[in-house]
Amino acid sequence: MKNRIVRGVAGSFILISLLLAIYVNQNWLWFTAFVGANLLQSAITKWCLMETILEKLGVKD
Repeated sequence: MKNRIVRGVAGSFILISLLLAIYVNQNWLWFTAFVGANLLQSAITKWCLMETILEKLGVKD
């Protein structure tokens, strides 16, 4: 369950930031890059801040 939530949040952040870049300001693309870099970092280190937050909120695997 936790893995699905992490993927859903990351995907939502990417889509929302792309829409904000199109309709508000192109600087929102930096947020898209930040989310992508965090996804890459979590694949390499096997640590994800969102998973830690979900654990503290009591979400089970």
